[in-house]
Amino acid sequence: MPDQVSQGMAFMQAVLESARDAILVCNSEGIVTHWNDAAAELFGYSAQEIVGQPVTTLTPADCLEQERPMLDRIARREAISYWHTQRLRKDGQLIEVYLSVTPVVDETSNLLGAIHVLRWYWKESQLDPQMLLAAIFESADDAIITKDLNGVVTSWNPGAERIYGYEAAEMIGKPLSMLIPSDQPDEEPNILRRIRNGQPVEHYETKRQTKDGRIIDISLTVSPIRDSKGNIVGASKIARDITEKKRIEVREREAKQRAEALSRSKDEFIATVSHELRTPMTAILGWVRMLAGGQLKPDGQKKAFEVIERNARSQAQLIEDLLDMSRIISGKLKLTMTQVDLSTLIAAVVESHRPTAELKSIRVRTVIDPAVKYVVGDQDRLRQVLWNLLSNALKFTPSGGHVQVSLDRAESLARISVLDDGIGINPEFLPHVFDRFSQADSSITRFHGGLGMGLSIVKSIVELHGGEVSVSSSGEGKGATFSVMLPLITKAARRDEEFASAEALLEEPLTYARDLVGLKLLVVDDEPDTCEMLSFLLEGCGAEVRTANSATDALEQLKTWSPNVLICDIGMPAVDGYELMRRIRSDEKLRNAHIPAVALTALARIEDRVKALSAGYQMHVAKPIEPVELVSMIASVATLGNKPQK
Repeated sequence: MPDQVSQGMAFMQAVLESARDAILVCNSEGIVTHWNDAAAELFGYSAQEIVGQPVTTLTPADCLEQERPMLDRIARREAISYWHTQRLRKDGQLIEVYLSVTPVVDETSNLLGAIHVLRWYWKESQLDPQMLLAAIFESADDAIITKDLNGVVTSWNPGAERIYGYEAAEMIGKPLSMLIPSDQPDEEPNILRRIRNGQPVEHYETKRQTKDGRIIDISLTVSPIRDSKGNIVGASKIARDITEKKRIEVREREAKQRAEALSRSKDEFIATVSHELRTPMTAILGWVRMLAGGQLKPDGQKKAFEVIERNARSQAQLIEDLLDMSRIISGKLKLTMTQVDLSTLIAAVVESHRPTAELKSIRVRTVIDPAVKYVVGDQDRLRQVLWNLLSNALKFTPSGGHVQVSLDRAESLARISVLDDGIGINPEFLPHVFDRFSQADSSITRFHGGLGMGLSIVKSIVELHGGEVSVSSSGEGKGATFSVMLPLITKAARRDEEFASAEALLEEPLTYARDLVGLKLLVVDDEPDTCEMLSFLLEGCGAEVRTANSATDALEQLKTWSPNVLICDIGMPAVDGYELMRRIRSDEKLRNAHIPAVALTALARIEDRVKALSAGYQMHVAKPIEPVELVSMIASVATLGNKPQK
């Protein structure tokens, strides 16, 4: 312990003697106890002459009263920084100085004395290099720290306070290692070893822990400090917080990776499209040339026509999928809504796949709940959904396997499930099954063709019907189950009231739609003409309609009135339709928090539809819309809420 004390005293003495500023130390009574060479040069007093004298010896008589507030601040343990004042030299000359005073306290905050640092104030225009260095130390954004060869902090600038959160009083005299994360125990010893050997550490990127426990990235430069004899007595450190720079680098790296992945995906997709279109074309052209050359006998001609037809249909389906995906992306996929008998639709789709199943010796079984019947939807598009799911199941199920198509009820929804015992889905790929152009195996050595659009199209069509599609699989080789949920019509229409096509219905009175009788509807749109038109339309179908021209008005009405369905615009001033729906859904005190809702909007892109559904709407309908189509959708969505109130 004595050795450590003597080493500490020697270090402090070296710091005092090597400093270019005048430094003097006083005890609690203001008596000078230490006086360095720079102070002797500035004031003309030797250490033997001034040590033991009151520090006020240096203060001009007419300044004593003016400096009383400064002395009071020191007594309150407050530091003084760069105070411009006057001092008296031994020869009686008045000099102007910058004065900084730092109180010295013990562990119980008792005042032991003060350290005075004085620097000559130059009136000339040139800058004092020492003053410039001190200004840099105080004003630098970087942390500037000094420490002794044991790693104990000896100075700590305001930049260090800002970066690390510790004040100078908390760190001076403490080991710098308290800033180093626990998983880097060897870092400080290695740095100190280099400093003792006179080797600087330049632009070293590492991590530090702040007072509040945050881990930050810093760039560090450490240089040895030498005394007047050239001996290394400590180290100076400049640390810069590069946390935000690192975050930006990570974001840029991730963006670059995404761009590269997108570019690869695009290249792979183009290659796949080329492959999938050229493959059937090869068979078609080959057989056409043989037919044209008269090389085929009747049996061969029959086979040629069968192959040509099969490959032409395959190519036509690929082209149709590409067109459908383009329509979906641009928001131009239109639905013709009618009443659809799901059991009949399933039977027809299964029957159309019977030859493919028999060719692969796959048993296709249907399990239909006869009580589950009707939904409102586009029959052709729903057939496309079932066709894609069943084709997918047959494609990925090996010969001798089993596929089951079932229809049952899940509360107010019809559930269609397609289950197979085929190759299954890798858990890592499962979240990406419905992504556009995604394939578990996109290599040229894959066993199964296709563009990876079928399931993405399925998802988009189902969501346009206000439904959901999901997939589950226990893993590779364990099969997969795809489930489609669609809103049910609780009561089937009589045969003489069945839904007709939109074109036919437009020629008949709108009162034809009976499913809105007794329904209460709230229409929200900032365009009065739109509200008036919708009111006329929906009241003509038997509904009770109220309108609101803003989200605020709608929220006020929902406090006192309970409609069965909300039909809402998205692009409205102040509060848009997304925010309105979020407020409705999040307010559990609102009795209409779970009201079924239709977004009726001119924002028709695929991302707009996804955003509307994510906000809480059950359906997204693009303007302009056929009146009969809107009426059919409202009737479908109404089944999700309360029954009509009489």
